[in-house]
Amino acid sequence: MKSRIAAFAATAAVALLSASAASAFGWNSARQADRAYAATYNASVTQDDNLDLGRETPTTTRVVVADPTGEAPGTITVDTENRYLYLSMSGGRAVRYDVGVGRQGFEWSGVTHVGRKAEWPGWTPPPAMLKRRPDLPRHMAGGIDNPLGARAMYLYSGKRDVGYRIHGSNEPDTIGQAVSSGCIRMLNADVEDLYNRVRIGTKVVVLR
Repeated sequence: MKSRIAAFAATAAVALLSASAASAFGWNSARQADRAYAATYNASVTQDDNLDLGRETPTTTRVVVADPTGEAPGTITVDTENRYLYLSMSGGRAVRYDVGVGRQGFEWSGVTHVGRKAEWPGWTPPPAMLKRRPDLPRHMAGGIDNPLGARAMYLYSGKRDVGYRIHGSNEPDTIGQAVSSGCIRMLNADVEDLYNRVRIGTKVVVLR
């Protein structure tokens, strides 16, 4: 802070001396000094502060709230309309996360359960998706560029994989939007947290 003040004072002094020199040649010294001061001030703000006014993607959206779902502790509830996922806890509380959900035409609802869990899962696009997007790879190994992100929880009905997952994402800016093919997207830090809290067999309720 002291160094910035000293630099500002030195620059301002140079500007004022320049204005005084300009006065000796018959220029308007007051106007010149004002301009020099304004230029010095603006430079100190824009160059030194280097402000970033853009919207940054958060690393986590996790927050503990009053549980609005009425579900038993340990249940996952996905509110697709408001794009929240709740993990119910005891005492009428829940962990809430922001999620991305299915786009128009890919909305769904129902009761499923977590039938499988995987860390840094591989991704095999289903045949229907490949038909829509023949440019997609037939399989992609797990990793930071994989669309499933850091963790995946595979949703089942009985012993049948229903094809939807709760998973991380390599597109964090899509969280809070309706852009997926029906899967529930989360920030990687959030899905890692949820993954560590739930077990195989966890009930999942998806609402529309």
